[in-house]
Amino acid sequence: MAIDFTFPEEVENARLVIRKFMQDTVRPKMEELRGQSAGRDAWREAIDGLRQGARDMGVWLPHMPEEWGGMGLGITAVAAVSAEAVKTPMGPYIINCQAPDEGNMHTMLHFATDDQKEKWLKPLCDGKMRSCFSMTEPEVAGSDPTLIQTTAVEDGDEWVINGHKWFTSGARGADFAIVIARTDPDAEIAQARNSAFIVPTDAPGFDIVRDVETMGGGGGHPEIRYNDVRVPKENMLGRRGGGHELGQVRLGPARLAHCMRWIGQIEMALEMLIDRAQKRFSHGSYLSEKQGIQWMMSESALELYASKLMVLHAAYKIENKMEFRAEVSMAKHHVANTLWKTVDRALQVHGALGYSNDSPLAQMLIQARWARIADGSDEVHLMRIADLLMRAYNSTGSVNSAVGGLPL
Repeated sequence: MAIDFTFPEEVENARLVIRKFMQDTVRPKMEELRGQSAGRDAWREAIDGLRQGARDMGVWLPHMPEEWGGMGLGITAVAAVSAEAVKTPMGPYIINCQAPDEGNMHTMLHFATDDQKEKWLKPLCDGKMRSCFSMTEPEVAGSDPTLIQTTAVEDGDEWVINGHKWFTSGARGADFAIVIARTDPDAEIAQARNSAFIVPTDAPGFDIVRDVETMGGGGGHPEIRYNDVRVPKENMLGRRGGGHELGQVRLGPARLAHCMRWIGQIEMALEMLIDRAQKRFSHGSYLSEKQGIQWMMSESALELYASKLMVLHAAYKIENKMEFRAEVSMAKHHVANTLWKTVDRALQVHGALGYSNDSPLAQMLIQARWARIADGSDEVHLMRIADLLMRAYNSTGSVNSAVGGLPL
């Protein structure tokens, strides 16, 4: 039998090294800073020191090839280390594997020219730059990029970009944006109308209007106006008309990367639920002895188990260059909803403590609600899954290829 759910020794070693680094170095430093009510400069100095520590420990850029200063792990291994890193505040950022930079690195590795890689990707990998991805627009449905209205028009040796974006996460403080804009409005195929551009955030006309306030407050998701922003022709990323293709290549692994991080949060929430239930005495017994609470534990465990299997299988298919669209959509929908339900159950078991900011669960629940919208809403992924199911059945008489293609 070829089925083996154990990690190779080098992957397991990487996972354990990152776990140890987070538990022994990062977490104590974070707790120390919070206890001291440290100022911005102290936080910045501490984070820079921890990032240097990640380099020294060899846990920097787990998702990038070794020639780019990374660990050279495949996406299955990245799933393992990401689930560990996210259990510690700012863990993914400290090892330079955070959204949106992680997805942008992946995109530029595949689509950027040598000159673009030297100018933009290398500093991003070195931790000297930050980036953002600018696609969503307030005037049109974010789940349908063929409706994008931002335009890029040729003018001599430059492209002139005009448009309106929002939820450009991480734009404030980023050095450049990857912007999706319409270059060929008359293209017969709607997906061929858009192209991608590297736009420096200090370019004239790149105007941050505001930081969009969310359920969680100022979440770092700026609204941006592009007012006659000029970039040289060599700043086009990928081919002309390839914006949709680039976005799909980026978002497939990026969706799975979110799922990897969410699994770590689900596990943490379930552990908090169990810990609280075994310590809280009410109405004659501990909460853990009450059937209703036990069912919360069991349902969360069932959903977490399925989440892990989905993510590992989708990662396996990506890593082996197999068709993965159905698997990633299923994983994204299931894991996001598992995160939402498990954190909600944990908050319920914690009662008023869970609702307060004395516990991390309140903020975790806000982020969990975002998970069901980001990178494709629940409904869009269900629509895609149904479409792929019908295609599989109509072409082969079986749905098997759209439900994992497993030999069962």
